[in-house]
Amino acid sequence: MIMHPAVKLRHIRAFLDIAADGTLSSVARRQGLTQPALSRTLAELEDLLGVALFRREQRRLILTEAGFTFRHHASLAVQALEAGAAALQPGTARGAIRVGILPTAATRLFPRVALRFRSAEPDTLLKIETGPHPYLLDQLRDGRIDLMIGRMPIAGDMAGLTFTHLYEEEIVLVARAGHPLAGQPLALLLQSVPLILPPEDALIRRSVNDYLATLGLPGLRPAMETVALAIGRGILAGSDAVWFISRGVVAEELDRGDLIALPTGVRFLSGSVGITQRQSAQPIPGADLLVRLLHETQTP
Repeated sequence: MIMHPAVKLRHIRAFLDIAADGTLSSVARRQGLTQPALSRTLAELEDLLGVALFRREQRRLILTEAGFTFRHHASLAVQALEAGAAALQPGTARGAIRVGILPTAATRLFPRVALRFRSAEPDTLLKIETGPHPYLLDQLRDGRIDLMIGRMPIAGDMAGLTFTHLYEEEIVLVARAGHPLAGQPLALLLQSVPLILPPEDALIRRSVNDYLATLGLPGLRPAMETVALAIGRGILAGSDAVWFISRGVVAEELDRGDLIALPTGVRFLSGSVGITQRQSAQPIPGADLLVRLLHETQTP
């Protein structure tokens, strides 16, 4: 089947942005469009291709099987076009490495690595993408980022990918310094104050749920869910809330004494942090150096 000649690059870019975000409203704002205009663009593309690319689940747009297939090829096509445009201006082109950073590596590990990389490779641009694990994993599979740094994906998500271990990192329960209930038994404390948990789709959430079950609190409901440092830190500073989070996210705050880690008494609240890449990825100039620096700077 030959693609309909009326399919334009604007259709494809809109489709890729919606696939990455899952909503029309935020994509429309970023593109400076109204939501109805973006919806029409998507409808035009589906009509021209003759397939439904998304299905609606609550307020989100989820890729259909046809949508997954088209996204893979559309992403590669856009990358090829961008590379072709850059090749026409060799004097202005810069090498680039696209890196996806999960929260556990975003606060301490990767900033150190990025500065060392900049000193060694000043002409190579680091294009840094952040976001939740499912989003970055999709970006990696589609070739929109070259590697991902953070927690090891679950076994079911590893098809076609490789993972290189850097270090083990624990999940900590943190509170503001001087918390009035810091000496209380944890089961009692957790039922007495607002609890912040990682979102349900965060890799560390299952381990936290298992731990709560060992305390006899399997159905304990959180007050909030986040892995964002700025949000969690602000809530802890202004309340008696406590937060289960990867140590790497709050390492600087723990070192300064702004936050304290409450002892959990278990060892299974930990996991592997490392580098996830596509098995079939083509070599990228500078990527080997970046990986080497990650290994050298792996202390969380």
